Amino acid sequence: MAHKSRLNRPTDQRQAMVRNLVTALFEHERIRTTETRAKEAQRLAEHLISLARRGDLHARRQALAVLYDKQVVKKLFDVIGPRYSDRAGGYTRVLKLEPRRGDGAPMALLELV
Repeated sequence: MAHKSRLNRPTDQRQAMVRNLVTALFEHERIRTTETRAKEAQRLAEHLISLARRGDLHARRQALAVLYDKQVVKKLFDVIGPRYSDRAGGYTRVLKLEPRRGDGAPMALLELV
């Protein structure tokens, strides 16, 4: 089983943070964050794109339960999902960037392929 990082946060805050990251990813199609956060957000993003590829009502409601913005869910199902209809997974990529200036945290770019 894949190891889930706890990101030094209580469960509710951690889930909210990852949901925010994924919502921003689908809205802007790429986000810059720390490597660890990018990898956690990537797991959820891949799952949601798989739901969008299915495209039925139940999948849409499952996505609405996770993402914070209805417009982003609409974009996910109308634009992003169909884009990957012929792809069998691997919808996102994590590109490592230079460390953050303030604290030297390893940064990464999470983007849709």
